[in-house]
Amino acid sequence: MNKVSKWTYVPLAVFGILFIAPFLIMLCGSFLPMKVPSGNPFLWITEEKFSLSNFLYIVVNAKFMKWIINSLIITIIPVFSQMFFAAVLGYIFAKKEFPFKEVIFWIMMAVIMLPSQLLIIPRYIMFSDFGWINTYMPLIVPEIWGILGVFFVRQYMQTLPKDLEEAAHMDGANDFTVFFKIMLPMSKPVIATVGTFAFISNWNDLLTPLIFTTSEDMFPVTVGLASLLTKEGNFGVEMAGSVLSFIPTFIIFLFFQRYFVKGIALSGLK
Repeated sequence: MNKVSKWTYVPLAVFGILFIAPFLIMLCGSFLPMKVPSGNPFLWITEEKFSLSNFLYIVVNAKFMKWIINSLIITIIPVFSQMFFAAVLGYIFAKKEFPFKEVIFWIMMAVIMLPSQLLIIPRYIMFSDFGWINTYMPLIVPEIWGILGVFFVRQYMQTLPKDLEEAAHMDGANDFTVFFKIMLPMSKPVIATVGTFAFISNWNDLLTPLIFTTSEDMFPVTVGLASLLTKEGNFGVEMAGSVLSFIPTFIIFLFFQRYFVKGIALSGLK
């Protein structure tokens, strides 16, 4: 094996510092006293007194907990539904034969190429006619299933030996038994990856809830924090809210990390 030069680590260290710097500034800013409203990060990191006042304020006085609950509702439901539909449709497209299978699959994949911003206006008109503005529906219904998740699961299941499925059928198992007893347990890594992607995407989404919600009580945490910056004008409070909203995604990533890496490696994205 060729020895890696120590100079190779220099650009890696530089990029590492660049990537972690915004996070450190956010963390330092969140612990500043509320009397420091400046948006200048160099003032944040030179302040000597650190305080928990920003965290106490945002939890007690703002509608932060309501925003967290809203984010959980519009995130958890799509996560589980996307995992389920990705598994079912991925299995069908990977293991079953039916007319125009490849054409239908690649037409579905072509939808990914459309910028999501193009669909915002038609969606707004349609959901407004349904009376769904300022409800959870426009934030949940379009996210019930995701095309990218179907692609991941299909790629992964195509690598599973067909002999397993044929042997199960010879023993009298039907398609449901093969799917739930064989394919689903063997596809845990890629399904966990789909769930992780869905959680991060829905939890951090700002544009969609910004369009479809106008009431403060319906804001998810992303929109709530954006409105808080205008309302309070205190970057410390904003940073404290950002730190608290980051915790769920960090926990999810830590919990599913080993599945996440394995799922990416085996789903054809090598």
